[in-house]
Amino acid sequence: MIIIADGGSTKTNWCLIDDNQKRINFNTEGYNPYFIDTESIVKSLQTSLPANLALDKITEVNYYGAGVHNEEKASIVEKALRAVFTRAQLHVGHDLLAAARALLGTEAGFAAILGTGTNSCLYDGDKITLNIDSLGYFLGDEGSGSSIGKRLLRDYMRGFMPGSLSEIFYNTYKLNSEDILDNLLNKPLPNRFLASFSKFIYDNNNFVEYARDVVKESFTLFFQNLVSRYPNYQQYSFNCIGSVGYNFRDILREVCTEYGMSVGKIIRSPIDDLVEYHIKMAGQTQA
Repeated sequence: MIIIADGGSTKTNWCLIDDNQKRINFNTEGYNPYFIDTESIVKSLQTSLPANLALDKITEVNYYGAGVHNEEKASIVEKALRAVFTRAQLHVGHDLLAAARALLGTEAGFAAILGTGTNSCLYDGDKITLNIDSLGYFLGDEGSGSSIGKRLLRDYMRGFMPGSLSEIFYNTYKLNSEDILDNLLNKPLPNRFLASFSKFIYDNNNFVEYARDVVKESFTLFFQNLVSRYPNYQQYSFNCIGSVGYNFRDILREVCTEYGMSVGKIIRSPIDDLVEYHIKMAGQTQA
């Protein structure tokens, strides 16, 4: 039995393929090694994995995760996986490669992630050939849930949010400025805290023009500061994975058009297409 996992900063999607090619999907929290250590990942897996999962029968784990940018960060996740999947061969890679493989398969093109954080790349059908660093939620991540949440909270705290929406926001979350700063400065996973407010924007974007403008501004900055910096970017179609890109895909398509890019695939999660990629590659290896 093999497992394929796509790990974002907020959630990890897992798919078990048993010996009869039956697929079993399940979820755990996300394990970005910039915000969580090996011990915490192990504890989470031990409590979050399905109770009936036969760990000793799993022979291979292909894990793609947010924050797995280098060997140091990859080792944080790999050590945790090795402690749980003790008999499995492990492959730990970046979630951006998962996005490219799910969106493009073995074809060359442009791929992006728009979720809690953002990322983007050019892909040659096998590997990533160019990646402009999104710089994380603190310095960048334009177009992400955390970027949208940051603008929303900034306007709320400064009194720039429309009064009716500000009232809805307070009644929804019961947060004042001190509470918000405490969550950002003193509590773990501030990126998830910021990104959680993209749901509020989604719930209100059809009723308040301000909400739609917040999203469009974030997507425009994503294209301005990242997408348009790739050489000859307009020759590629725009392909994207992630809840933020998917939930606001009408606005995303609008910005794509304004920047002269055709729109390719926009999907919420890569897991199904990623599983198909691995099955296809396994078939080619066995042939």
